[in-house]
Amino acid sequence: MDFVLAKIKRAQKHPIVKVLSDNKLYEEVIIDAAACVPYDPDHNLDEESWFVIPKFSQKDFCIDLLKHPFDSKNHIDLKKSQFDKIAWLCSVQNESFYFQKVTPSLLMRRKSIIFGEVAELDDGQVRVVVNQTPDAIYLPKIDSLVFKNLAAISNIFKGIDLLFKEATQQEVENFLKEPFIELSNDFNASRVSTPNRKRIGLAMATLAALPPKQRAAMVGYIDDYCTGHLNFDKAKGIFDIGSDHQLKLLIYGIEQRFYTTLFGNQKRLANSVQIL
Repeated sequence: MDFVLAKIKRAQKHPIVKVLSDNKLYEEVIIDAAACVPYDPDHNLDEESWFVIPKFSQKDFCIDLLKHPFDSKNHIDLKKSQFDKIAWLCSVQNESFYFQKVTPSLLMRRKSIIFGEVAELDDGQVRVVVNQTPDAIYLPKIDSLVFKNLAAISNIFKGIDLLFKEATQQEVENFLKEPFIELSNDFNASRVSTPNRKRIGLAMATLAALPPKQRAAMVGYIDDYCTGHLNFDKAKGIFDIGSDHQLKLLIYGIEQRFYTTLFGNQKRLANSVQIL
């Protein structure tokens, strides 16, 4: 049986209530495992692709609804007074859980004409607009959550945004003290953009896993691809970083985003990468 549930803001005793029975909100979404990509904020998803988090029920940010077998009897019916307090919807259908965040723009109270079998006047009842595609789908059979946009589901799964947290001010300062970096033009940690603060978190993990010999090779690799874009002192093995853009190029180099095509020998930057 299909059910539609809703999370009610600030409800303590019964936060998740039943909205509809024997109804589903979405057409079935067929998920191709080959088109699922481990989450990476710099990855631009293809139209048919989804980010995936495997073993989702074991994550700290997994909600209780997904940790136990679903039983509709555990959820009371939505009250009229709660109509405008819905934080998100969950359509339990096709043995999966389809989630949608409900923003103020999706809550409507307008007088309108409804065209069904006959035309009817709706005197402004509260409506929730259902999107064509859910924000996330939990697949119990493989214990995985798939989604398109992390920001859209961060209010549903509290703490999920820690998958890609910004580097702290201290972490940014420590990164800029790496022996292959020298700052210029008064560039410092306070001028590092939010996107680069996020990239630095990944770059620090990459650097920590590199043996000393590979670190030396990494510096040469970055210089090969960034000549003319980054000033490099070969004698000292130091890159001159005087802007946020130069810092981004350096980080892309640490993440090995530069490559040369096999045919044509074009040097390119991979805007998105996926491990095969």
